[in-house]
Amino acid sequence: MRVAILQGLDAAVDKPEALARLEAAAFDAASQGAGLLIAPEMFLTGYNIGPDAVGQMAEAVDGPSAQQAAGIARAAGIALIYGYPERGADGAVYNAAMVIDAGGKPLLNHRKCHLFGDLDRNAFSAGQDLAPVVTIGGVKVGVLICYDVEFPESVRRLALAGAELIAVPTALMQPFDVIAKIVVPARAFENQVFVAYANRSGSEAELTYVGLSCIVAPDGVDLARAGRGEELIVAAIDPAVADAARAANPYLADRRPELYGALTRERA
Repeated sequence: MRVAILQGLDAAVDKPEALARLEAAAFDAASQGAGLLIAPEMFLTGYNIGPDAVGQMAEAVDGPSAQQAAGIARAAGIALIYGYPERGADGAVYNAAMVIDAGGKPLLNHRKCHLFGDLDRNAFSAGQDLAPVVTIGGVKVGVLICYDVEFPESVRRLALAGAELIAVPTALMQPFDVIAKIVVPARAFENQVFVAYANRSGSEAELTYVGLSCIVAPDGVDLARAGRGEELIVAAIDPAVADAARAANPYLADRRPELYGALTRERA
């Protein structure tokens, strides 16, 4: 399967404009043979927009934007992953990522589990579990959001659940280039998985996003890497490569879980 990342948006847009840009990117990616398009964290509304705006624009998991995105997926024949603010049945607002298959069927909805500073904590409730691994185009896919991927336990859990590709909608800002350049390739290498890291670009209020979206192979090498501005990047994902990486570099097979019990205990 070929995977595409839409890096952007450089300027703040409303939901109709964001969905129009998603539609254009979906057809562009599909024309390049991609079976999956990943858009950034909070793609539909903007990320650094304040708690009031987040609450006003939050939608149910099956809300009107999800229904329109499902129509885009069906029309373009491509699966979609994108970030948005979810209004849960409990009334809480979550920083979420929706996954829709190429036939327009919702596959999963992941709520960001690790909230980043006051920017996240003032606007969102934390997700309470990682979403399950799903299959898209024959590839087993796990989903994390931004700060989630910076916790090695999150990626390792999805890898142990069989994920071959970890999709990460993100909103990485300056001065954290190190995450995109070093941490993300390290997560791919240490878990023998592909990682597709879909970042925003441009500026939003006081934040300047670093861009540098990437699709990284299980050996930690970039298959595709964006620059700083709006861009669509595409690369091929072959599960056989992940299998070969795990045979050559058997981190998962050589684990000793009995040594790691302290990882689940609260820090003193």
